[in-house]
Amino acid sequence: MSSVTAVSRRLTFHGGTLFNSLLYTLPVRQVVVVRRSSVLVCRREVRNIVGVCGGVLRAPQSTVSATMAPIITNNLPPSQLVQEYIEQNKVMIFSKSYCPFCHRVKDLFNQLNVHYTALELDHMDNGLEVQEALAERSGQSTVPNVFINGEHLGGADKTFETHEKGELLPLINKSDHDYDYDLIVIGGGSGGLAASKRAADLGAKVAVCDFVTPTPKGTTWGLGGTCVNVGCIPKKLMHQAAILGHDMKDSREFGWETPEAITHDWNKMVEGIQSHIGSLNWGYRVALRDKKVTYLNAYSTFIDSHTLKTVDRRGKEKIVTADKFLLAMGGRPRYPDITGAKEHCITSDDIFSLPYAPGKTLLVGASYIALECAGFLAGLGYDTTVMVRSILLRGFDQQMAENVGAYMEKNGIKFIRGAVPSSVEQIEEGTPGMLKVTATTSEGEEITDEYNTVVIAVGRDPCTSGIGLENIGVEMANACMVMENY
Repeated sequence: MSSVTAVSRRLTFHGGTLFNSLLYTLPVRQVVVVRRSSVLVCRREVRNIVGVCGGVLRAPQSTVSATMAPIITNNLPPSQLVQEYIEQNKVMIFSKSYCPFCHRVKDLFNQLNVHYTALELDHMDNGLEVQEALAERSGQSTVPNVFINGEHLGGADKTFETHEKGELLPLINKSDHDYDYDLIVIGGGSGGLAASKRAADLGAKVAVCDFVTPTPKGTTWGLGGTCVNVGCIPKKLMHQAAILGHDMKDSREFGWETPEAITHDWNKMVEGIQSHIGSLNWGYRVALRDKKVTYLNAYSTFIDSHTLKTVDRRGKEKIVTADKFLLAMGGRPRYPDITGAKEHCITSDDIFSLPYAPGKTLLVGASYIALECAGFLAGLGYDTTVMVRSILLRGFDQQMAENVGAYMEKNGIKFIRGAVPSSVEQIEEGTPGMLKVTATTSEGEEITDEYNTVVIAVGRDPCTSGIGLENIGVEMANACMVMENY
């Protein structure tokens, strides 16, 4: 019975830790010892899903660096032993522990983060007979003797020559099947883009599928994911706009003469922010092109374990295939199940490109997205209220969380504590118009108020539904992947 050995390591991209991952190797006859790493035996049902950014990632074999010391099966004839090692290992090195050329080849594969299996012939009782069988099999009597994907490559000189030509990694990553791509990454955010470019650097033929489903208000955006388009970057820019307004008022105490009534142009700010984001979107596309990564601006759905159906914004369908897939879809804001939420409210997906000033605004939620948005909206001069169900910043130190809340109240942000909205009704059309919000307090009291804009920030859900994961045997629970069997 073969088992799958897996090495637990940490991968980093762009100087930061992207994920902790479970990395697998090809099946071997028995559990082996992996030097410089720990060993874990696991079962793997969905063999072509190589990773989930933000969760447990299973990297393709070419991203693992580990030297194995195989358990020798002495009762096999030497020729059969040689054949089994060649067939069962993607990169197989027949070596001798004292050979400097063998060490150079192993160092090369380690530098490339390529997993290999090394059989030290001088550690075997029948090493001479095995080397003779190997010479008969390959026509080469010296070590190192390298095989890749069952094919004889050669010794140290041939291995380094192949690497210098840029042909070694593509040879290792070569699939037995004629797929369109070696790897398709679903999701064009930070994780997906970093992984796709790294895979291309390692010789894989890669595509990135990225498609933004419009919000109920019709908002969409370009390549780069949440952080670039509707998260950190536009938030920091709006925050900076608010800081500049405060600085202008404070400057009077330092001798600067400024108008008593300082005004802010929301539309001009949004135009500038969206122009900057657009330049980043284009930069990501250029970076993919430079790495020869194909960009597919289309919604992807699994048909089977190696096939995707993609549909672009014009409704044009295309079938693409790949040996491996990496899931990096990210998440989207959650809407509460109340009347008028999707019809009349917006989320963080909409606020940064809102084409009109929001006016008097209610933010529903108590985590950092709600509080950050409340902070810059109040700083820009808008009447801002936060509706909190229970506590601020759940999961954070509560003394600090309450200090944050007190500071925000001191700076003019109002809080409605212990309340949840039950309905949102439009009472006046327009941009922004007027909305009537009805809420229920923890004591059961019904309260109402009117706002120009309501921003929902009650959490995010992973984008795992509607992409056909059930067609490839991925078990789901509450929109999350069940990982016990991986």
